[in-house]
Amino acid sequence: MSSSCIEEVSLEENHWFRIVNELLERADVAVNGTRPWDIQVKHPDFFKRVLQEGSLGLGESYMDGWWECEQLDVFFHRVLQQHLDKQLPRHFKDTLRIAAARLTNLQSKKRAWIVGKEHYDLGNDLFSLMLDPFMQYSCGYWKDAETLEQAQYAKLDMICRKLQLEPGMTLLDIGCGWGGLAEFAARNYGVKVHGVTISAEQQKLAQQRCEGLDVTILLQDYRDLNLQFDRIVSVGMFEHVGPKNYATYFDVADRNLKPDGIFLLHTIGAITTDMNVDPWIDKYIFPNGCLPSVRQIADASEKHFIMEDWHNFGADYDTTLMAWHERFQKTWPQLEEKYGDRFKRMFSYYLNACAGAFRARDIQLWQVVFSRGKEGGLRVAR
Repeated sequence: MSSSCIEEVSLEENHWFRIVNELLERADVAVNGTRPWDIQVKHPDFFKRVLQEGSLGLGESYMDGWWECEQLDVFFHRVLQQHLDKQLPRHFKDTLRIAAARLTNLQSKKRAWIVGKEHYDLGNDLFSLMLDPFMQYSCGYWKDAETLEQAQYAKLDMICRKLQLEPGMTLLDIGCGWGGLAEFAARNYGVKVHGVTISAEQQKLAQQRCEGLDVTILLQDYRDLNLQFDRIVSVGMFEHVGPKNYATYFDVADRNLKPDGIFLLHTIGAITTDMNVDPWIDKYIFPNGCLPSVRQIADASEKHFIMEDWHNFGADYDTTLMAWHERFQKTWPQLEEKYGDRFKRMFSYYLNACAGAFRARDIQLWQVVFSRGKEGGLRVAR
């Protein structure tokens, strides 16, 4: 539907437009404006859909082509910086209008859900083209880096230095993914790595990557681990554990770490303790994911470990995501036939929305180092 269709609708008389427009003005975003972060609305029902369905409606309407934005990352940065996702209209009557619409919507939802496994069933072709050679699907460290590959190398090396790895040590990698960290640690620090994943596809690639090294990659649930390791690392996995399992997770880490060991947890984090999950992200990107808060990590870990260091470099995730988006767009012609336009819009929306959220400091990236109390303390690398 063309933008001219919107002009045929009297927006001034459209309550839904008025409410959305009033909210967006607080973030200096205009409807059908001329700046790169302004939104171009292509469907007259966009405004009601967003107010009725919230985050899910905003994301799905973008996937459906109901609106466009030249710089989605800037749009989300502005919206989240002003906390529009948590604000209500100024007029009580408008609040009641939205509440009534959402109640009606809950009772009459007939649209089929597209299962969130789309994200996990993606082929390795996408990730091998979008990610760096280490296949790191987590935040890079951009302190001195100028490229994605340099940033991911710096992240991997910093993790190994924070863990104070030495040749001959044993390292447990919980949620080892495609084996990039396992390979890096074994090859560069001479350690023996035991990686666990619940993805058979990732296990196969990780085993190929680590062939010839002292690395074992097992298809195993982390809760079944009962061994002893000098060091434990977990990168980008804790976000999928869930609050009900935080205590069990730290029980497992405690059980598998030697008395003088060090444990490094690398996770995205929330600025508040909130069980709510973004509906669009939950449906299309990370089903059943939940971002932990400082309080939740502290509560779950305090009976097991001493927190030696808490490093926040969440702003670097913005840069990482935009680097992924640039590579995704550049290599899209190789992926287009397999994935299609709706997937492209979904994945671009995801990368840009997350970049904007990190830029607005709405979400964080933490590396937390734990021990059982090193005598003299730990000098933690940066």
